[in-house]
Amino acid sequence: ESRGRVCHKLSFRFIPLHYHCGQRTEHRNIDPRIPNRVSTITTMSTTSIADQVARFAKAKETNNTRVLDIDQYFDGSKFKGMNVLITGGNRGLGFNLATLCVQNGANAFVTCRRSNADIENLIGKSNIFDGVDVTDDVAIRASAKKIAESGTLIDIVINNAGYFYEPEEKVSDDSLNFEEQIKQINICGLGPLRVNNALINENALAPNARLIIITSQAGSVEWRAVQNKDEGGDYGHHMSRACCNMAAILLSEEVKKKGYSVHLLHPGFNRTTMTAKYSHIWDIEGAVEPIVGAKRVLYEVSQASMETTGKFINCEDGLVIPW
Repeated sequence: ESRGRVCHKLSFRFIPLHYHCGQRTEHRNIDPRIPNRVSTITTMSTTSIADQVARFAKAKETNNTRVLDIDQYFDGSKFKGMNVLITGGNRGLGFNLATLCVQNGANAFVTCRRSNADIENLIGKSNIFDGVDVTDDVAIRASAKKIAESGTLIDIVINNAGYFYEPEEKVSDDSLNFEEQIKQINICGLGPLRVNNALINENALAPNARLIIITSQAGSVEWRAVQNKDEGGDYGHHMSRACCNMAAILLSEEVKKKGYSVHLLHPGFNRTTMTAKYSHIWDIEGAVEPIVGAKRVLYEVSQASMETTGKFINCEDGLVIPW
């Protein structure tokens, strides 16, 4: 297995599927008795590309407007009248998500550790649950209960709060920080599960609510052989996102009978304080301003349904990221 290539085995027949920058070349054996006779069919891949430099370069080469110009696809009117709860909505990507929701007629609610004038002016203090850390079971449960008691039912939950330890972690230089790793797992892995659990059990969700989890391509085990090839590193970050993904897929199976769908979204590479340690590669890897990243996310949210529950989607191109 290498970048851009996946092979699948099917009963009685071997069909290798080669993925190259968004296209799939399928070599199909047209006569199983004669293994060397094959035909080639080229179709669009449903799987995103692990190599982010190659992914962005291919998007420019093919003028992929889904990647390069999300404004052609984003339709904010689909959020009109919706009650949307955003964790960590006081800054960065979360604040931009809240901004777009308000601009398009949604009723936005935000949980955050520390409120600020920007978010208060945007949605009003009454829609902000201040002092709420996603690691705080009591605070999260109290916020969910307050929402339910107000008579508001949440249509869309966007679990956006996250944390990224800035120093690089390596075994080779004995720089692992186990305390920080546990912190990242607690925030990014368990945080969304705590929030969703509280909202479900306090009956704060509307029928057919969509539970959105902002995760990361960093949680793809398969992609580590490409994105961290021969290097490893950032143990806490990657483990926390893999933990997040596992919790989400389990939740998607459990709550579908309640009518709730669960969606894992990699927001793409955004120019935020969380990714500032990688600012030297923002340009070559296609990092975008947070408002663009927010439109990408909300576009995928607008497409989310029970048919796509449990899917791990790259908001840059709308394609699936392998586990």
